[in-house]
Amino acid sequence: MADPSSYRPSPGQIPDSPGVYKFRDEHRRVIYVGKAKNLRQRVASYFQDLAGLHPRTRTMVTTAASVEWTVVSTEVEALQLEYTWIKEFDPRFNVKYRDDKSYPYLAVTLNEEFPRVQVMRGAKKKGVRYFGPYGHAWAIRETVDLMLRVFPVRTCSAGVFKNAARTGRPCLLGYIDKCSAPCVGRVTPEEHRELAEDFCDFMAGRTGTYIRRLEKDMAQAAEEMEYERAARLRDDAGALKRAMEKSAVVLADATDADLIAVAEDELEAALQIFHVRGGRVRGQRGWVTDKVEAVDTAGLVEHALQQLYGEERGESVPKEVLVPALPEDTEAVSQWLAERRGSQVSLRIPQRGDKKDLMATVQRNAQQALGLHKTKRASDLTTRSRALEEIAEALGLDTAPLRIECYDISHLQGDDVVASMVVFEDGLARKSEYRRFQIKGFEGQDDVRSMHEVIGRRFKRYLQEKERTGEWEETPDATPGATVPTAPGSALAGPVPTGPAPVPTGPAPAPTGSAPTGSAPTGSAPTGPAPTGPVPAPALTAASPADEIEPREDDGRPKRFAYPPQLVVVDGGQPQVAAAKRALDELGIDDIAVCGLAKRLEEVWLPDDDDPVVLPRSSEGLYLLQRVRDEAHRFAITYQRAKRAKRIRSSPLDDVAGLGETRKQALIKHFGSVKKLRQATIEEICEVPGIGRRTAESVAVALAATAPAAPAVNTATGEIMEEDDGGTS
Repeated sequence: MADPSSYRPSPGQIPDSPGVYKFRDEHRRVIYVGKAKNLRQRVASYFQDLAGLHPRTRTMVTTAASVEWTVVSTEVEALQLEYTWIKEFDPRFNVKYRDDKSYPYLAVTLNEEFPRVQVMRGAKKKGVRYFGPYGHAWAIRETVDLMLRVFPVRTCSAGVFKNAARTGRPCLLGYIDKCSAPCVGRVTPEEHRELAEDFCDFMAGRTGTYIRRLEKDMAQAAEEMEYERAARLRDDAGALKRAMEKSAVVLADATDADLIAVAEDELEAALQIFHVRGGRVRGQRGWVTDKVEAVDTAGLVEHALQQLYGEERGESVPKEVLVPALPEDTEAVSQWLAERRGSQVSLRIPQRGDKKDLMATVQRNAQQALGLHKTKRASDLTTRSRALEEIAEALGLDTAPLRIECYDISHLQGDDVVASMVVFEDGLARKSEYRRFQIKGFEGQDDVRSMHEVIGRRFKRYLQEKERTGEWEETPDATPGATVPTAPGSALAGPVPTGPAPVPTGPAPAPTGSAPTGSAPTGSAPTGPAPTGPVPAPALTAASPADEIEPREDDGRPKRFAYPPQLVVVDGGQPQVAAAKRALDELGIDDIAVCGLAKRLEEVWLPDDDDPVVLPRSSEGLYLLQRVRDEAHRFAITYQRAKRAKRIRSSPLDDVAGLGETRKQALIKHFGSVKKLRQATIEEICEVPGIGRRTAESVAVALAATAPAAPAVNTATGEIMEEDDGGTS
């Protein structure tokens, strides 16, 4: 790792002009290229304190061994030179968009004597007119087949063309009038080129001229009673219309525009482009890239514009480019695009109307592309195995963590505090093992304390399961009545049970936060004779209803919370990791690794370490940890929102046993509000269909218990504030 100060240029050496700079490593390879309005300010920003740099930037400057720069006269020249150098040197720390597949184009080889229409992939060639890209090659062939009726341009290969010229016989398309047969001299090279140019004009969106011309010729032929020719022209016009219908109208003003949308996370970005010509979507393509440099959405857009239009000229650059965020040097980028097109180019963010709606569609496509890319990446067995090995190596584990549990805390300003536990086995989500928790040990906002409580409750249950099933290994030299030294609060604190049936001699620990009023303090000896059988393990206060049911030992089903993970991941940094480790230490568990993933910089924190573990941005291990963390966050926030919504919709009638939703609605409908129902007598409540006397008494008791102590009074006016007549409280 190089020290940036060893190759830092003095400020006086760097000019304050526009220019392009490049960092080289110790082998003189270019690893990063950038541009700047002011080279002095930009280059100097890389040599500040390493702790203040973004992790990606920090990695780049410590990998580099020298920096060079080139001064240019304008920002547009800097943009062009930056693109040229990125293409030439392929630096590892620059964002590079790569197609997620090879898209087919409809190409017209205008550089040949007899232009040919064909499907082409790969790098674009000079002198060839391209249309697209298309999602599938068959879509191009269908369009071409329809248009050859009107524009019978050559589609055959060079070998077929030469063979037909040698024999003097055209191919099948020449006999069915879908080729003008220039190979046998039916048309001159000039006439064939005119057909090819008309074909290109139609594909470029100038469709109305040709359809109107065909319809005019058809009407004229009909007047002259040339009905066969009129019918052929009618079919030709119909073929062109069907070709147009294959791409729906999305912009009514026949706009030529490219719409670019970006979906991104901390590690990757997906970019989608819709090519709109003549108001119709003529092509679509998508790119996915690793975010190997510190870049925001505007920077991703600028890189995309460079790579998309860097080799284009003329009409290949549209009049409008619609983007989700404007590049930092918007004026310079717009001028660069205008130079490539040869006329003004509008670069802007759509604000309203059809263009904004279409941009939302492109954005959805980008999000789906990113999700699909992540799903494919996560489902690959080799990739998952490599990710687990990278995690084990980075965290110093003896074996790959085949079972990973991740915990996250969610709340809204300290209310409805909940936690989630998600499980990944062999790198894949095991949703049947997910658990949800309500934080009941305290009230308010304290993520660290909440994390300690959740980890403690989960692994206390794990120890109880091991003890109940006899999996807990006794100390080899333990004697009857001996005590295993455990941390305070451990479920196994107290004498070691002996004999076939474990008989605890200490108190059964109460569930966290659920001790009844008047119960003995924790740790006090119970009065009366000691129990003669196994004492049921305390129930874990978890939100999952299934957790309330104790699984039988002999049913063969997996025991809940009975399987320990090899790695516990918490969403957070040092404080959350320390809280989780402290909870495990208090239970005497020392064989489970703990780490935390801080979202801001994607750093991995270990207990008792002052510095985080920084995994490479392209690491499959970091990608897996991020996916586990994001899934825990999603599961927690989904539960928190559902819990909050349920609380908002709660009613005093919810506490009445045996009163279902239908009869609650019947009561509210009959009386009009909870307030009027509270004022009703038991006899009046019994008048509601389906409500018996016992239920009516339960309703009256429940409403009386929740009645307000006294009406609220507005101190300014003396007015008595009416109780809310709604169905909630």
